[in-house]
Amino acid sequence: MAKTSTSSGAKAAPKRRAAPESASSSRKAALIKLPGLAATIDDALQASDSRDTGPAEPLNFSDLLQRLTAVHGTFPPVYEQHFVSPFIATLQGLGEAKFKQILLQDPNRESAAGLMLDIAQAVLQHGEGYLKPSTRAFQEFISDLYDGFLSAADRRGVKEPDLGVVPPLAKWGNPDFGPYTWPVDATASFKVQAGVVNMPPANATGGLVSWAALGHETAGHDILHADTGLQDELAQALRTSLAPLGHGLADYWSERIDETASDVMGILNLGPAAGIGLIAYFRALSLAFGGSGKLRSVGPANDPHPADIVRGYLAAEVVALLKFKGAAAWAKTIAAETDKDRGTIALAGEAISPTLARKSAKVVAATLVKYKAVALENHALGEIQNWADSDEALLQGARLAMRAGTPLPPTPAGITLYAAHLVSAAVIEALTVAPGAGKTVPELQARLVQDLNVLHDQNPSWGPLFVVHPGDLRRDFFVPAEWRAMRAELRAQAGAQAPAKSPAKPRKQAKA
Repeated sequence: MAKTSTSSGAKAAPKRRAAPESASSSRKAALIKLPGLAATIDDALQASDSRDTGPAEPLNFSDLLQRLTAVHGTFPPVYEQHFVSPFIATLQGLGEAKFKQILLQDPNRESAAGLMLDIAQAVLQHGEGYLKPSTRAFQEFISDLYDGFLSAADRRGVKEPDLGVVPPLAKWGNPDFGPYTWPVDATASFKVQAGVVNMPPANATGGLVSWAALGHETAGHDILHADTGLQDELAQALRTSLAPLGHGLADYWSERIDETASDVMGILNLGPAAGIGLIAYFRALSLAFGGSGKLRSVGPANDPHPADIVRGYLAAEVVALLKFKGAAAWAKTIAAETDKDRGTIALAGEAISPTLARKSAKVVAATLVKYKAVALENHALGEIQNWADSDEALLQGARLAMRAGTPLPPTPAGITLYAAHLVSAAVIEALTVAPGAGKTVPELQARLVQDLNVLHDQNPSWGPLFVVHPGDLRRDFFVPAEWRAMRAELRAQAGAQAPAKSPAKPRKQAKA
């Protein structure tokens, strides 16, 4: 996640990073205590039980076009050109009869009608101000995640994506589906050049840990679908790496590359919060859907997602590869939480021992983080994004401010706090502070929404200029960042030590 600092959308400037901690150091690391885990799961469960479905479906063709046209001018130029205008034009080209035909052909809203209505809702909710503070916060976060992988500052030496370059648009609705995304290759059916990311409406004010899942949806699915051939190449790399393990593991993981790589990319962008948050959220969803409240150890052959238990192990192994000092402790903690839920593991009908499951997850993590993909000009995902000590320092500063209810602290010269830092800070604060010793989970989420709105006000992509990626708005300096920071510090010290100047004497008038 460490990035070039520019404006609200890029992240902290890259620092010199320590090598990932070894497996032996991971075993020696102390477990991180999670006294807030139960309260965080309960908060997510309450949100999951909500029956709020959001705004009604806009099924009247004429009324929908009128509403879309009314909000058209409220969007920034990049979304007006790439999202709103082409969607309106597509609907006008379809006409009312074909609009109704699409609705009739997809009564369960799982295909074309579901996509069409979600695009419409995304436009209307932003334009008409539905859940405005939370919608703005949601949009800022997913824009930041998208910019993290696709801005020029982070893709140095990597071509622009083949499909979507505009961050997805956020929307609320469909609570029974949970968080999900329509990637840009799907929205292209309506000539729209950006994806749509959905969250259940209850997550606007509750279910804090569900926000960590957005790294999977946005930093994962949407970005994987933006580079043609990337998924296939990563899937083949997994087949090759996993083949020696046998037991069908090469096929199992590679056939689930979309979900698997999305987990990895979410953690690269959000750090350990995405990994431990995944476990907490899955436990809450299991309870909400009538399950045991544990990670599933069985992965059916027809499920495009890997079994929960191996996703937990995968999260631990990816976190172990992150380039910050606390990686080993967090990796050990995530693995230990995963072990608590482990039953008899069966993947696509094949019984897998815990040792082999963990080993396969380690191979998957190493391959997806380190493999240099041709689709990325021989760069690895872990080179484009990672979680560094500078990111962890920003997270800790944000946590302290959230706990104390004080303004966010100033950051060092050349480093800026961004949306992913704030979401990670709120999730880690909720999990690691005992109830009563800090803010409640809903209070943390309210503070998170407030802080994200401040960043959204500063995001140039949502201003009057045509800015696709805020991370592209950067100076290319000749003087290294460390030197500039040292000079700023020296000048600040000199200013503090300098004696007060006496009032300047008036200049003498020149003689005529």
